[in-house]
Amino acid sequence: MIDRAGLAEFLRGRRAVLQPEDVGLPRGQRRRTSGLRREEVAALCHMSTDYYARLERQRGPHPSEQMVAAMAQGLHLTRDERDHLFLLAGHQPPTRARDSEFISPGMMRIFDRLTDDTAAEIVTELGETLRQSPLGVALVGDLLRHTGLSRSMGYRWFTDPDCRALYPPDDHNFYSRMYVSGLRRVLTLRGPESSAAALAESLRSSSDEFSELWKAHEVGVMPRQIKTFVHPTVGSLQLNCQILLDPEQSNSLLVYTAAPGSESYEKLQLLSVVSDPR
Repeated sequence: MIDRAGLAEFLRGRRAVLQPEDVGLPRGQRRRTSGLRREEVAALCHMSTDYYARLERQRGPHPSEQMVAAMAQGLHLTRDERDHLFLLAGHQPPTRARDSEFISPGMMRIFDRLTDDTAAEIVTELGETLRQSPLGVALVGDLLRHTGLSRSMGYRWFTDPDCRALYPPDDHNFYSRMYVSGLRRVLTLRGPESSAAALAESLRSSSDEFSELWKAHEVGVMPRQIKTFVHPTVGSLQLNCQILLDPEQSNSLLVYTAAPGSESYEKLQLLSVVSDPR
């Protein structure tokens, strides 16, 4: 059962201690609030200001598990704080042993401090996007819109032909091998009852290409440091992909950059103008 009073108190308390610079927002000279404004927290949690405000006022609908998870990320909660929020909202916290979607406050602080002209995303070990920068969306599209198994980039690679249009045809075989190899590594690590096992089973029954590569039992196919994109607006880009792995979690921060002065750098700058939320 939801504890509306406790939930409202906890949300107000967390909002009060978070500062704009903690989440990558400018402080401004006219700020009177000691912490974040409601509209700022709502934007960080990907929900309407009215929805969030009603929760703080002990009103509104019963938030779903997805909404609670979004609030935990937006408020930069620790794992214990996240679990407490779930219980206040009347839900059981995610099982920690298989929890790959929790983003640590440290990782969130790094992500929030990235500049507007940085293409970045945070992904789980199954390639499910948890966060994207505006330039990241401009580069590869809005990946947060996907649901179910399609949240995994590896799943989309084998089931959605449009997914491959962003990459040169000569690279397709390498990516197929890389996704299969990566999924096998995660399955071996997490076991036969894991989400990785369910994903592999679904792909084996729906994709002949995946099934054949799975039989080859190839491991150790690692991502390339330089990735080529074929963007529908700016054309071909060669970008360095730096990966930061959270030491306590299984998710990673991916940052795409281009060599200064290069043609790809200029194209990335153009995309940053296109994606500017202002």
